[in-house]
Amino acid sequence: MMKQKGAKFISAVLICLCPVLTAHASDLTKSIYKQAPVSFSSLLSSAAFNKLFPLRNKFYTYASLIKAVQNLAQLKVQIEKKGPFIYKITRFDKRTGKKTIVRQDKDWNEPWAQQKEYTTMTIDYGLFCNHPNQKVNRRELAAFFAQSAHETRNGQDGYFNDGLMLKRELDTTNAYLAANAVYPAVAGKKYYGRGPLQLSYNGNYGFASDCIFGDKNKLLNDPDLLLKDPVISFETAIYFWMTPQGIKPAAHDVIIGKWSPSAADQAKGWTAGFGLVTNIINGAIECNRGEAVPAMKNRIGYYQNYLRVFGITDTRKCSCGSMQPFP
Repeated sequence: MMKQKGAKFISAVLICLCPVLTAHASDLTKSIYKQAPVSFSSLLSSAAFNKLFPLRNKFYTYASLIKAVQNLAQLKVQIEKKGPFIYKITRFDKRTGKKTIVRQDKDWNEPWAQQKEYTTMTIDYGLFCNHPNQKVNRRELAAFFAQSAHETRNGQDGYFNDGLMLKRELDTTNAYLAANAVYPAVAGKKYYGRGPLQLSYNGNYGFASDCIFGDKNKLLNDPDLLLKDPVISFETAIYFWMTPQGIKPAAHDVIIGKWSPSAADQAKGWTAGFGLVTNIINGAIECNRGEAVPAMKNRIGYYQNYLRVFGITDTRKCSCGSMQPFP
């Protein structure tokens, strides 16, 4: 989490049903969308990106976002698990047809591990903002940009114009190190939040590096690559958005309506929508604390703003104020 400056705060309504655009916003919508877009670049124009992020750090360019989307669109990963903690990750490169096992935990073939529950999932990064229904794509892009804008803002509350200003956390004293046998921290490196969704902790850097590059050490050895290369920075944000973590569903699956809560999930207040995405990203800090948490309200405000700009609505609950945080 980053400290925010604030001069005023426009209270966010905690249900995301938004009115039809004003004339000004409608003009921007016309500049963003064409009929039946066939690529991400046809979904979002360079001019629209600049209008959405007028105060952004020049590090974050439209071209680097497009390149990141194109790069990851060529990748799939299969994540297999035995029980909750024994992993095998296979990476598929669509360009070369190459399939590589990038992680197989040492206990994978142990007889006792064979008795554990087996689960598998395949993540196709080419599905980012690539649903057949373009309203779904606009809603996903609004949610992705809203969370990214909040995580990287450094301006005045309530204006929703200060997204993508920061490349990293303001406070870098915390190294964000955690014991991890598979993705151990490298001596002298810090894994504080970097990039649009503030990738944090050595375990997340290593996991992202396995999926994106097929080499866990690339980002573990040089986490500052997210500060040096805007394409990699955006790639890590898309990776995080698309990849389930533990019992957390992927933000992508939640926002497009692919994920459905079980009865046990509903008992915890977990329902599909923008609020659950906030829970995935920062639930321990912002969720189950009522409706007045400033950071949560700011995320909602950004989302509502982008929904208006994109000419769409979302009637699902956007607050996580009554949701139990993910463990």
